[in-house]
Amino acid sequence: MPERSRLSADTKDALARDVPRDPAARAALRDALAYYGGVDVDGTIVFRTRRPAVARLARTLFEDPRAGTSVRRGHDARLYKATTFEIDLGVARGGAPAKPRRRTERRAELRGAFLCAGSVAAPQHGYHLEFVFAEGARAERVAALIAAEGVEPRTMTRKGRVVLYLKGLDAIVTVLGAIGASGAVLRLEDVRAVKETKNRIHRIVNTEAANVVRAAAAAAAQREAIAYLADAYGLRNLSPALREAAQLRLTHPDETLAELGRRCMPPVGKATINGRLAALMRLVARLRGGREEPEVSFV
Repeated sequence: MPERSRLSADTKDALARDVPRDPAARAALRDALAYYGGVDVDGTIVFRTRRPAVARLARTLFEDPRAGTSVRRGHDARLYKATTFEIDLGVARGGAPAKPRRRTERRAELRGAFLCAGSVAAPQHGYHLEFVFAEGARAERVAALIAAEGVEPRTMTRKGRVVLYLKGLDAIVTVLGAIGASGAVLRLEDVRAVKETKNRIHRIVNTEAANVVRAAAAAAAQREAIAYLADAYGLRNLSPALREAAQLRLTHPDETLAELGRRCMPPVGKATINGRLAALMRLVARLRGGREEPEVSFV
């Protein structure tokens, strides 16, 4: 099973096993399954699903003590050997349910809509949650339920069907959390944490690599300038501090300023050794008869 389908299937199976205890929420979930998962077959409303767990949930919620509810197996002609489960609901259960008033009822209906028409993409392929409907009335109703959670879904048309979708992880987590899909939320949050850690490591590595490149260029410029200074002026004519800095840079071309500073007698800090090397660069600029070159710092 593809990763996207597996995540959606796992999420739906977990939701289907969690039957609301509140009678009003149970009724809202039952009516939502009938409304979003029911299709008209020769004047009779039939609930259809490809998830066995959802079929068991529907049978539990639709159970009528006066008339037994049966589940039939069939095959979806659109999907090769895809098993579908059907429950006859009768014409009385096919209409739109009353608008839910309480938050628990709204979320129960949103859960039913997800079980019937929703899917969530695997994080590796981008964060994506969508609901697909054959008609606009159902899409508008679900859009209102999502908006009640503080999230505005986007709408598009795909193969004649209305699609509500969310892209941002925060919005997706909000909706999944509202319908009780805690397992999917934790899975998505884990992926986000791993991605953020990898991105942070990449930024650090890139920064360090850039620092190394700049440091190597600065050290090469300093060595070239000191070599010129030795020929044109003579290192013996420098002050002891500058002569020491020049000799250390020539002897240890790959070391950082901090490392060069520790080799000084007595040891000095990074700022001090950088100032001495900058003074040498200014002296070289004057000897060459040009403008002073910008100070070059070796990280």
